[in-house]
Parts: sequence; structure tokens; C-alpha cells
Amino acid sequence: MPETPKKGSVVPTGKEISLGDDDFIVSKTDTKGKITYANRIFIRMSGYSERELLGSPHNVIRHPSMPKCVFRLLWKTIMDRREIFAYVVNLSKDGSHYWVAAHVTPEITAGKHVGYISVRRKPNPETVRSVVEPLYAKLLQAERSGGMESGERLLNQILSEKGVSYDAFIQSTL
Repeated sequence: MPETPKKGSVVPTGKEISLGDDDFIVSKTDTKGKITYANRIFIRMSGYSERELLGSPHNVIRHPSMPKCVFRLLWKTIMDRREIFAYVVNLSKDGSHYWVAAHVTPEITAGKHVGYISVRRKPNPETVRSVVEPLYAKLLQAERSGGMESGERLLNQILSEKGVSYDAFIQSTL
């Protein structure tokens, strides 16, 4: 049985790989974030085998340049049984990275919250370069100097200045 991948054990190489225009990554997790399903495109992009992924925490593919405050917002939203759209940079097993436009929803079966479903697609590369990367760099800087709460305050300040909610901001860039 393969060993469960350990978050933080992969060193980013700076090499970017991209989803195809018609590719969709699909995964499911339980309510604790452990992977229960991974489609072939997710397996290919992550570089892990299906056996390595199943049962592993989804954050095994979290890139260190992904702001924690964005994930806190994502988790808060889906735990409230609401959907969320977000830009995410993921880390492959070989250290390469790839950007996705993610749509995450709670999975409700017979009225019971059983997990989460995430469908990811290729984002617009220009939006990533001109909007998302600069925003995430600012959030990371705030987190490094003042913790996740500092990143959250900055994100809320930026959204307030734009006069939009997080959802409206993301929807306007998709």
C-alpha cells in the first residue's frame, strides 16, 4: 500500500504546467477534506497515483504560494453548505504547479452533508497573471508579516474598496 503523501514534502520548481482547454479536474472529499474520488485528469495533473490520492488530505497539492486566508474563506463557505468559486494554484508531485478556476460545492445526500465536490478548469492565463497573482502576492506578504488574520483583513479591505463581495469579484474575472 503506497504511503500517504505528506503536505510540504514537495519543493516547488517554478515550472508551470497547464490544463487543456477542454479539461476538467473533478475530485470529491469527505467532510474532513480527505480525497474519496479523483478523476483521471486530476491524477495526471497532480502526478500522484490514484492509490496515493485516495484517503489523503486534499491539501497535499496545496502550493506554498497559495494564501491561507483564501482557503479559510473557501472552507468557511462550503462548511456553511454554500458553493464557492476561487482561483487556486496547486503543486504537483514533481514540484511543478498549475492554476485552476475552482468551483467547490457541498455534497448533500438524503439531507445529510457527506462531503465536497470540486470541479476545476483552466483559468484565463491573462487574468491569473494580471489579477490573481498580484493579489495573492499581497495577501501572502500580509500573512507573512501578520498571520492569516492580516491576510483576511487585507482581502476584505481590497474587496470593500472595489465595492464587491468575494463571489462578485471572482465571478467578474471568470
